[in-house]
Amino acid sequence: MPHAAASACSGPLAGILVVSIDQAVAGPLCTLRLADAGARVIKIEAREGDRARDYDTALGSTSAAFGWLNRGKESVVLNLKEADDLALARAMLAKADVFVQNLAPGASDRLGLGAAPLLAAFPRLIVVDIMGYGRGTPYAAKRAYDMLVQSESGVCAVTGTPDVPSKVGISIADIGTGTNAYCAVLEALFERERTGRGQAIEVAMFDAMAEWMSLPLLHYDYLGVETARYGLSHASVYPYRPYHCADGDIVVSIQSTAEWVRFCTHVLHLPDLAKDPRFIDNWARVQNRDALDAAVHAVFTPHGCAEMIERLETGQIAWARVSTLQDLSVHPALRRIGVEMPGGERVEMPRPAGRTVASGSKVPALGADSARIRAEFAPVRPA
Repeated sequence: MPHAAASACSGPLAGILVVSIDQAVAGPLCTLRLADAGARVIKIEAREGDRARDYDTALGSTSAAFGWLNRGKESVVLNLKEADDLALARAMLAKADVFVQNLAPGASDRLGLGAAPLLAAFPRLIVVDIMGYGRGTPYAAKRAYDMLVQSESGVCAVTGTPDVPSKVGISIADIGTGTNAYCAVLEALFERERTGRGQAIEVAMFDAMAEWMSLPLLHYDYLGVETARYGLSHASVYPYRPYHCADGDIVVSIQSTAEWVRFCTHVLHLPDLAKDPRFIDNWARVQNRDALDAAVHAVFTPHGCAEMIERLETGQIAWARVSTLQDLSVHPALRRIGVEMPGGERVEMPRPAGRTVASGSKVPALGADSARIRAEFAPVRPA
């Protein structure tokens, strides 16, 4: 039976009620995806609100991060340390399908909102705990933020230049974790259709990044090879890097022997180079990258980008420009959706991959739905 306030929602998750106590990026990204798919998402906020609301004033009445991650949700302000507000939250969870939280380690347990007691009380509920490090590990109680997890998981060890390790320029630990949590919720909803039971789901940021580090970790564990930092060059596929032209750079990607032969023939006009023993296969090219780069640069540097792109297209070789943010803003492949901010500002932001979101999506003001939600979920008191 769809929830009463969800009648305006459409999409594959219409009728699903999600309650969240989330902030920053990982939790809100998970619940954003659920809202985009048609779920009703009620975001519980403290009086001061999600800390991401005030990261900046890029979107006028709200920050860029909060505006990106909280469209299509409802906001209710509760003080969960007060008995009445905690009772209201539990009344909401009694009717909810999914509960998502990414509070500090142990905070939900101290509120009585841990997975075990919630599932005992509401056996159809899907409880999602987003955390830095998995329970049962020595790091379980450790606070975790995106760059800290990138550092701990080894991402920074393989990112940057030979001299300087770097984090990835966007919050990949948060984004990867939020995406994993969303996928886990969908799987749990499918399973509940068969079993009638909810479940507890634990999604750790470190786990997300450790899995993404599988390739360099497997190379280390089983080949004894420590992946080096090569900046904007691939560590284990070559040539896969930018090359300098007379008027700019072009990133070239060679993924197979057939592409290498076409690259030498149609782009470099050096067909015999494809037979050079130093470059005969991918691993040989990786080991002899400096000599290979010298040969490629000698061809690219005298010519403009247009000439080299024409050759790359002729050889059916994948290529890309190194876009700036200015380039991205006007990129012909960029698709956008319109979102209304709490102050009424209209913002165009990138469309989420794989889903068309209604352009009328709105980001809630802090506590915008408090009165209505309090009335809707008010616990029935005994006479």
